[in-house]
Amino acid sequence: MSNLKVELNSAGVIEMMKSPEMQAICAEHANAALSSLGNGYAVTTMVGKTRCNAEIAAVSRKAKNENAKNNTILKAVRSS
Repeated sequence: MSNLKVELNSAGVIEMMKSPEMQAICAEHANAALSSLGNGYAVTTMVGKTRCNAEIAAVSRKAKNENAKNNTILKAVRSS
């Protein structure tokens, strides 16, 4: 066996996690879940300190009640 040592370039990893390509991947996954939810939900994407994020939120009163009662956002993310 060889003694292989891998050292990550932290700045490079952070740059990759903040890249537009990674933002597109996050948005793609969020939009896939959103497609099964129906009306009243919205997707937002943002870049944080170390990585990009995508968020699905219930924006209408009906969607908020449905999500509180049935946890629909979590179920949609799991199934997508």
